[in-house]
Amino acid sequence: MKARAAVLARFEAPLEVREYPAPESVGPGAALVRVEMAGICGTDVHLWHGQLPIPLPVILGHETVGRIAALGAGLERDWTGQPLAAGDRVTWASSIVCGSCYYCRVKRQPTRCLGRKAYGISYCADEPPHLHGGYAEYIVLRPGTAIFRAPEALATEAVVGAGCALWTAIHGVERLGIAWGDVVVVQGSGPVGLAAVAVAREAGASRVIVTGGPEHRLERARRFGAEVTIDVEKHIDRRGMVLEATPGGYGADVVIECVGHPAAVPEGIEYCRDGGKMLVLGQYGDAGPTPINPHAITRKQLQLHGSWGFEPRHVLAAIELLGRSSERYPFAETVTHRYGIEQANEALQATREWRVGKSVIVP
Repeated sequence: MKARAAVLARFEAPLEVREYPAPESVGPGAALVRVEMAGICGTDVHLWHGQLPIPLPVILGHETVGRIAALGAGLERDWTGQPLAAGDRVTWASSIVCGSCYYCRVKRQPTRCLGRKAYGISYCADEPPHLHGGYAEYIVLRPGTAIFRAPEALATEAVVGAGCALWTAIHGVERLGIAWGDVVVVQGSGPVGLAAVAVAREAGASRVIVTGGPEHRLERARRFGAEVTIDVEKHIDRRGMVLEATPGGYGADVVIECVGHPAAVPEGIEYCRDGGKMLVLGQYGDAGPTPINPHAITRKQLQLHGSWGFEPRHVLAAIELLGRSSERYPFAETVTHRYGIEQANEALQATREWRVGKSVIVP
């Protein structure tokens, strides 16, 4: 059996469609999943640009939903203890950690695991079993993967539309902490920004202000609960507009950067009130340095937080949030463009140019 996949063979070059052997059975603890939908993440754009050290060629795609085609011996239940069987619709945490390194055991920060590997990022497609990314007809899940059965009432579009953005935002806000009644500024109106809006509201934010664009993304941010939106392409004095939208003009209690552009970080610092907090969430890829005036951090007595990735428990929290709040936070509606594997390069470029809500691959 053969499986088609869209492969990144060279940075900043068009993705190539290749065929790989798809196993009819897998080893102990592993699973073969037929991909139903894979999301195009902003991280995929960073990877395409070569902003993270990854092996090439690689099958991109770390936000995926599919149905189990085969289970290896010993894999009988998902991460929550629910039984697994062929035909079940599932999603999974995109990374696997070693559980035994300094960060896993001593510091209890598994997202910084020294042996961490992620689907769609860390596995060379030339090495068997080849299929370790979502831009493919099948994916092989390695032993130790945190697999989750997707409730039948939960739309595949909701899971992929939320994707790792929601998992990442939950982890980030958990590390940062939002107090009841806080005024929150979210920089960025893409998938991570929308997820941050939802998580901030769930955490008790009294007002959420979003800076971003273009307008179709800002409209969606308002749909998710942002009271004020500021188009960064139309307004130069964004700091003044943000301060005007906060009580007393003091600034935000919390700023969450979800842009991925380095220049957003010093701008976000200026949005904070004295004694406020800022979470740098969007800089997953290394897009380069940016000048920061450290005096602003000292003068404002700021707390700066960073957050990288997520843990399986954040995936579970996201699934539960989607299940109870699908109308309040319509992540399914963010899936605006569907592409086949042969159109994967077009899908990636559409995401890169912010022309879509959420692009997905439907094999």
